[in-house]
Amino acid sequence: MHKQKILFLCTGNSCRSQMAEGWGRHLHADRYEFFSAGIETHGLNPLAVRVMSEAGVDISGHHSKLLSELDHITFDYVITVCDHANEQCPLFAGKAIKLHREFPDPPRLANNATSEEEALSHYRAVRDLIQEYLITLPVALAAPRK
Repeated sequence: MHKQKILFLCTGNSCRSQMAEGWGRHLHADRYEFFSAGIETHGLNPLAVRVMSEAGVDISGHHSKLLSELDHITFDYVITVCDHANEQCPLFAGKAIKLHREFPDPPRLANNATSEEEALSHYRAVRDLIQEYLITLPVALAAPRK
């Protein structure tokens, strides 16, 4: 069976796209192949790794990748998870369908946190939003396009 290839694209490939890739693999590895990349690379965010681990999803082996590192892959879907990536998203050769689903930026939300626990609460909230989206992803992909 051909598994459709899905790319989550973000600005720095450090948090949101990494979490989405992790949730995708955790929830739907039998149906899809998941990847993530960034317009830039900011390194894998350790707080994202930590909150995903709390939810039973290990992304500690991921690394921050530039989109160009995945040039050899033909994607069926490209899902931008931040407005900047959506605005900067290049055209993809082939049949890739581009979708956009904005998620808040955990580091930005946690910027003024007064404790690690407060910072982690922002990461957990975004993790849970991404999980909710990924649970329903097959339905979103099956929806007719305008």
